[in-house]
Amino acid sequence: MARRSAWSDLDDAAAARRPSRSPDICIIGAGAAGITVAKALHERGLDFDCFEKGSDLGGLWRYQNDNGLSSAYANLHINTSRHRLGYSDFPIPETLPDFLSHRQVLAYLESYADAFGIRPLINFRTTVDSVTKGSNGGWRVHLWGGGVRHYRAVIVASGHLWNPRLPAFPGLFFGDTTHSHHYRTAQPYVGKKVLVVGMGNSAIDIAVDLCRRAAGVTLSTRRGAWITPKYLMGKPTDEWAALLSGRMGLPGWLTRTALAPLIRLAAGDQRRFGLQRPAHPIWREHPTVSQELLPCLGHGLISVKPNVRLLDGTEVEFDDGSRQAFDSIVYATGYRTSFPFLAKPLFDPEADTGSLYRQMASPKHRGLMFAGLVEPVGPTMPVVEAQGRWLAAALAGDITLPDPETQVREAAARRKHQRATYLDSERYALAVDDHAYLRQLHDDMHHREGRRRHFGELATTAIATLNAWRLRSLSAR
Repeated sequence: MARRSAWSDLDDAAAARRPSRSPDICIIGAGAAGITVAKALHERGLDFDCFEKGSDLGGLWRYQNDNGLSSAYANLHINTSRHRLGYSDFPIPETLPDFLSHRQVLAYLESYADAFGIRPLINFRTTVDSVTKGSNGGWRVHLWGGGVRHYRAVIVASGHLWNPRLPAFPGLFFGDTTHSHHYRTAQPYVGKKVLVVGMGNSAIDIAVDLCRRAAGVTLSTRRGAWITPKYLMGKPTDEWAALLSGRMGLPGWLTRTALAPLIRLAAGDQRRFGLQRPAHPIWREHPTVSQELLPCLGHGLISVKPNVRLLDGTEVEFDDGSRQAFDSIVYATGYRTSFPFLAKPLFDPEADTGSLYRQMASPKHRGLMFAGLVEPVGPTMPVVEAQGRWLAAALAGDITLPDPETQVREAAARRKHQRATYLDSERYALAVDDHAYLRQLHDDMHHREGRRRHFGELATTAIATLNAWRLRSLSAR
């Protein structure tokens, strides 16, 4: 007997009113996640509508995207090497460099969509105004300018790196301020003294981009970061990580721990360059990757200060008591996860992000799903590709989701593991060890549940306990 999909009874009444073969799945967004989800659904024969606010695909990789959501700046290059970056069935050409520019990443995404016939399936210049629950189950998608569509499932793939998070420092600053989301080129900062607040990849990239055009560049960091070079022994560093995690099966934290001596050997003592030595071990954070920061510090083009204590007119006071005058501040302080078309009763990003089953499916509202709402330690595209296939399998009825209580319980176990593994900050609420996560999704799609799930839960608990013990040992030293 054919198995009835867990999703097939959603909004049956609404589905009956629609013409035959009317799309009953909605994808919101046509970036790197949206297009691979569309491909997976298309290959399974599942009919869908894909709505993209902008005039073309590519999401954050489309420089100055007219959907307003891209954070790309003119000199942006991706920190994942070519061999690990792309989708599994569409290799990146060997003629391209190890680390692609945003233009090359966009060209790759366009080629992917065109090769698999995805572009004609996307509704461009179509903004989703709101998503609400249908009266008989299912979902109503309200489009800007009028029009309501009915679906049994909605997949949100619109991205989470667009709503700037700004710190609330005491005082007022009289100069120019902006967030890294709006930074494009160094031209507006020529001859100016610029403070860049943050120590993530965007902060470092922007500081390096500015330092040869501005009169002076200072990095302000709250807790420091371990700087990982792009190359180790002539090979991209992430290829060494792939060898340990992918081929040898080591967990992500152990891979980063194993690579730490090589990274320290390549970079030396960061304190020689004015950088703080982080209080946390290297395995507790996502890699902060730069081949250029240390030389720029060594050349005196960038200086480093601790966290901001006070804004005072044209001056900034830091936690070490020093003061310095600046013309501009660039806040590279991350993003708030935000989906304006989802009202908080349906999805509260702060409360509900960590409760998603497999970081995709809402346990509270069946048929509300997400793609790309993750921060992998490694490359994003292989992860969202696997998510697309998992979502297609779930919507086709090939994956049986557990009951909502079990989904919540498993999500809570994952969050416990995250807190024990990564720094306790909102950024890491989305963190996944990409190799372990891909194996988990693969097992789901091949029905390897039961014993593997049981032992997986035991392993998760054991690793969380071990990590917590290591943290207590480190803090006691």
